[in-house]
Amino acid sequence: MTESPPATQVTLHPLAMREDHGEWLVGRPETGVCVALPDDGVTVLRLLEQGLTVPETAARLPGLAVDAFLHDLVDLGFVAALDGRPVPQPDPPRPTFPRLRPAHVRWTLSPLLPVLLGLLLAVAAGLLVARPELLPTFRNLLWSPHGSLVLAVGFGAGWLLLLLHECAHLATARAVGVPARMRLGTRLQFLVMQTDISGIELADRRHRLTAYLAGIAVNLAVGAGALLLLAPLDPGGTAHRVLAATVLLAVLPLPFQLMVFMRTDLYFVLQDLTGCRDLYGDGAAYARYVGRRVRRAVRKGRRGAGAPADPSRALPPRERRAVRLYSLVQVCGTVACLAVLATVTLPVDLALLHRAAVRLAGPGRSGTERLDGAVVLAVLGGAHLLWAWTWRRERRRRRAGGGRGAGGA
Repeated sequence: MTESPPATQVTLHPLAMREDHGEWLVGRPETGVCVALPDDGVTVLRLLEQGLTVPETAARLPGLAVDAFLHDLVDLGFVAALDGRPVPQPDPPRPTFPRLRPAHVRWTLSPLLPVLLGLLLAVAAGLLVARPELLPTFRNLLWSPHGSLVLAVGFGAGWLLLLLHECAHLATARAVGVPARMRLGTRLQFLVMQTDISGIELADRRHRLTAYLAGIAVNLAVGAGALLLLAPLDPGGTAHRVLAATVLLAVLPLPFQLMVFMRTDLYFVLQDLTGCRDLYGDGAAYARYVGRRVRRAVRKGRRGAGAPADPSRALPPRERRAVRLYSLVQVCGTVACLAVLATVTLPVDLALLHRAAVRLAGPGRSGTERLDGAVVLAVLGGAHLLWAWTWRRERRRRRAGGGRGAGGA
């Protein structure tokens, strides 16, 4: 714990507060640090903000360890100065697109946007009902006979759509004063771009859910818009084929959001609706507890420590039920994903890489074949190397006590 000098006058950074299930969420939006406090803790903060000294605050709240609470506030980075002396602390993390101000993106919180999106989706659905032949299939992804061109364009378009998806999270979070930062990340075997919107917990529910669902809304809007654009075009034309592929590239990532065991956008919606503070962390702790119980049952005849304590017992009944159910989903989903990686993804990728290497270096190959092999090696091999580099960087960040990534989604 940070040792702060004896102080009577405390200057706090601007703090945001929101009542939540009998507690108060308090934090600094610019740093993303947010904690749950009881009513007494919020009372102390309000008295200090009013200019009362530490002894005066302690006198108002007898029996409360105000000095110890002040040490905690310093550790959290909530205290700007003690007796007029600035408290040393690291600068807040630099946000992505720092020139983007809340006033620039306030429109993203307009209640009119969901209405417009609903109308767009309704028109697109009506068009598919009237003309079911417009529904793209997986064959539309192979819009060119040149595999390297399909792979390169699909890779570029996919990452562009992903950037738009994450920018939607960032813009809606920035609109409510949360800085938000984008970076690459990994979710099991998946390489993802994710947006840290820590601090959004302090906003009201409508704004929180808007920030969590903004990326999905962008994907749906792009998919529906591309479908409307391709309707009047010649089905055999390149523009029609490219737009059909765009529809698929926009909507295919959406099932991934259902994998809530990997903290996708819908995970944060689920966490918010269940009222859990840390559904992922508590679920993982409960899964480890069950694993230890199982191992202990297997070794029943051996001497050892007593039964491990159930970490979910400390949670309110409502959260406890949600955490235990989520823990089951977390374990089953993780096992299924890793099984697919071992039995499908890796064998297919290795086969593609081997075929590309043969085309590139094999004798008697044409220039087109060699170029095709080089593109496949660059795109697929580069993606795997980027995943490995990102995974290693995330491990270093966790060991150093880095923050969490939020949505990104």
